[in-house]
Amino acid sequence: MKKLILSFITFILIFSFQIKESKLEKPAGFENLIDVQSINPTIKIEIKYATADNFMHKQLYFNINKIYLQPDVAKRISECQKFLKKLNPEYSLLVYDGVRPLSVQKAMWNALDSIPVTKRGKFVSNPANGSVHNYAAAVDLTICDKNGKPLDMGAGYDDIREIAYPSKEEYYLKQGLLKPIHIKNRKLLRKVMSSQNFKNIPTEWWHFNACSRKEAKIKYKIIL
Repeated sequence: MKKLILSFITFILIFSFQIKESKLEKPAGFENLIDVQSINPTIKIEIKYATADNFMHKQLYFNINKIYLQPDVAKRISECQKFLKKLNPEYSLLVYDGVRPLSVQKAMWNALDSIPVTKRGKFVSNPANGSVHNYAAAVDLTICDKNGKPLDMGAGYDDIREIAYPSKEEYYLKQGLLKPIHIKNRKLLRKVMSSQNFKNIPTEWWHFNACSRKEAKIKYKIIL
């Protein structure tokens, strides 16, 4: 019994230390945000902007190694994961991006300066207005199989071509450039996300907002 009590105390101390450690690891300004995997560890992550595997072909995040979101948004993502698991236990959400500091938003915006402002805003939100990502209330994500392989969506993450637009799916399906399986996979992702009232946008199959930009400005603090 004594050994059991000592083991339990040791476990509590280690667990408490890990919690403190995880809090200390948070970047400045992230104190009120939550690591989505701390709520639901079955959610998979692959932080694209912490690597060069993104549309800018360079690393943009140097101190973000987790998917941080507003607490209520993270809980809704967890519920989406549970819903997906009910539909197909072998599938999982694979999250590419959560909170995005405004400084990074500006870098993205400036990198696309060869694109007219009106068209640029279809892919990267103007930092003058702020993105829902900047309020930690948006996610970029897909669905992966049991081996962690993303489902084929007919266009990759960060693809700025119109074939990635949800609003253009029927057109590209008729052209034979998108296949029925691509549409099926995209619809599954939208079904899962809409179960918690996340809204997709017309130009990116991977992007979902937890609320409008106007609502985000009222409810949350922007991350600089």
